[in-house]
Amino acid sequence: QVHLAESGGGMVQAGGSLRLSCAASEPTFSMYAMAWFRQAPEKEREFVAGVSRSGGGRYADSAEGRFTISRDNDENTVYLQMNSLKPEDAAVYYCAARRAYTSIYIPTNPDEYGYWGQGTRVTVSS
Repeated sequence: QVHLAESGGGMVQAGGSLRLSCAASEPTFSMYAMAWFRQAPEKEREFVAGVSRSGGGRYADSAEGRFTISRDNDENTVYLQMNSLKPEDAAVYYCAARRAYTSIYIPTNPDEYGYWGQGTRVTVSS
């Protein structure tokens, strides 16, 4: 069982930055693809960014160029650096993990992730 704990959410003005962190309890963290999803009120949970076992990134169009996902396998942690935040970025952000048997695969479908954190709220004021 993988336990994921997000942190770093909060309130920021439009144009500002936040860095989300997700700490994993799993000692074989390096064997997992990791991703960030978000869910705004009355909307579906959507893929934001993912990082493969090998460290490659994949981004939603809405995040491309503004957000950066990274992982530290020594610290069992994945990060999401969010810059130039917009009011439409406001949501609860969830960290997700998927045991990956290839080094480059990053699924965008939330159903492919078996482990989830509790979420951290991001509020962006205009």
